[in-house]
Amino acid sequence: METIKVDVRYEACPVPLIETRKALRKASPGDVVEVIGTHPASKKEIPMAVEALKLELLGVEDEGPVWKITIRR
Repeated sequence: METIKVDVRYEACPVPLIETRKALRKASPGDVVEVIGTHPASKKEIPMAVEALKLELLGVEDEGPVWKITIRR
């Protein structure tokens, strides 16, 4: 099992979602994708995409302006 980190800090929509989708496509089942970003809309969009793709959302954490979303493929 692998952890894939996607750093999209200071990127605006749709870049964070596109980069997250790319990472999820590369990931093997069971791998964890960790997305770190700052764009507020992406913090809502990425979990919605995870749900639509029927993947597991492990968590959404806020650290000031920076957020981290953890997804299991």
